[in-house]
Amino acid sequence: HRAVTAPDTFRDHGRAAHDFARNVAAAIEDMRAKNIRPAALLLDSAFSSDGIFFPDAAVMREAADHVKKASGIVIADEVQSGFGRLGQGMWGFANYGVEPDIVTMGKPIGDGHPMGAVLVRPQLVASFGSNTGYFNTFGGNPVAAAVGLAVLEVIEGEGLIENARNVGAYTAELLRALQSRHSAVADIRHNGLYFGVELTADGDEALAATKTSAVVEAMREDGVLISSCGPHGNVLKIRPPLPFARDNAEQLAETLDRALSNW
Repeated sequence: HRAVTAPDTFRDHGRAAHDFARNVAAAIEDMRAKNIRPAALLLDSAFSSDGIFFPDAAVMREAADHVKKASGIVIADEVQSGFGRLGQGMWGFANYGVEPDIVTMGKPIGDGHPMGAVLVRPQLVASFGSNTGYFNTFGGNPVAAAVGLAVLEVIEGEGLIENARNVGAYTAELLRALQSRHSAVADIRHNGLYFGVELTADGDEALAATKTSAVVEAMREDGVLISSCGPHGNVLKIRPPLPFARDNAEQLAETLDRALSNW
């Protein structure tokens, strides 16, 4: 396999994001030079573990096109970004105009009930059962199916996608206000109700990671649960529940303000 540098929209003036499609093409050529046929490009629509990035849609489409021209397929990982979280529809890949061949989903599909699903284009699985054979003890569990349907009904019936868009924008405003008061906040990235708050400690990545963990712990003790991500562990990962309201956003901002005051 080849790991392509995530499309970091912050560091180095966003060069990695600008070059993402080019880097995918380079990885394909490198594999071909070693007589390896590219199989697939796996994309997390929010690049969650990489630090939470939302690159330009045209770049993402170009990257997907490179793979398809090489006879590979595109796999969209919607485990964290799917089901309306990004506030522009059900799926993160749709924001980029990318048409995946496989979509993986988990956690939000059951809203706490353990379940996951994989969607695959019919032509890709036409011979799967006959050639390979597959059995899953819990596949098609009727209880899980009922839970999944109930989740979809709530998302639609309570307008949670629109809520993610509107309350997400309000939350982002509050977080940007914190950025103006706390020099440790280097960058804020968001889409709907998904936020990445990058923290810095004068270029000391190890110190920034340690202090980021302290912020996460301080917020936990203050009643707000978030986590951290990114290759250096210095990005606050904020992924509220979809019914998140404006007063919840204010509580989040106030709690983060207190935690950052000890930076």
